[in-house]
Amino acid sequence: MNRALIVVDVQESFRARPEWSRMADQDIARSVDRLVALARDRGDLVVRVLHTEPGTGNVFDPERGYVRPLAELAPALPGEPVLTKTSHNCFTTTELQRLLTEAGVTALTVCGIRTEQCVETTARIGSDLGYAITFVTDATTTDGVGGLSAAQIVERTEAVLRDRFARIATVAELEAERAAERTAGAGGLAVSAG
Repeated sequence: MNRALIVVDVQESFRARPEWSRMADQDIARSVDRLVALARDRGDLVVRVLHTEPGTGNVFDPERGYVRPLAELAPALPGEPVLTKTSHNCFTTTELQRLLTEAGVTALTVCGIRTEQCVETTARIGSDLGYAITFVTDATTTDGVGGLSAAQIVERTEAVLRDRFARIATVAELEAERAAERTAGAGGLAVSAG
C-alpha cells in the first residue's frame, strides 16, 4: 500500500494570531517532525499544505508573510510538495488528489493545526475519496471553541472519526509499528539467507 503524510496548516499564520497562546500544543512541530521522519523512513510521500486567504489582509494573506511552515519544522526535501489551499480541506482548492493518484497513494496519515477544523475536514474528505485514513491526534492541536475546551474538542473529533472515517493513532504507536515492521523484515532476511 502506498502512503502519504499530509501535514495540514502547520504554519506561522497561527503563531501570529492572539489565539496561539491558547493552543493546546504550541510545540506541535516536534510531533509533526517525528511523523515526517517516520514517513521518510518508510518511503512515504510527504505533502505540506498551507492555508491562505489572499487579499484579506489577515495573517493568512500571503502578502503578510506568515503563510510559511513553522520555523522550527524540518524543511521540506526536494520532491516533497508544498501546496496552498483556500478551503478548509486539503483537496478542494489544490492539486492534492492528482498528486496522490499519480503517486499511487491509497492511504493517508493526517496531522496539523486545528484538530476539528482543517485536519478533521481533510480526513473526512479523504475517506470519502476512498483513502484509508490514519488520524494522528497527538500531532494535531487546537484551542477551545464554542464553550468546549481543547481536550473536549479532541475527544469529540476522535469519537466522530473513529471507525467511520479514520483509524485514530498516536505518533508513538506508529513508531512502534514501524519498529515491528523493521524487526519482521530483518527476521525475514535472516531466514531467507540461512
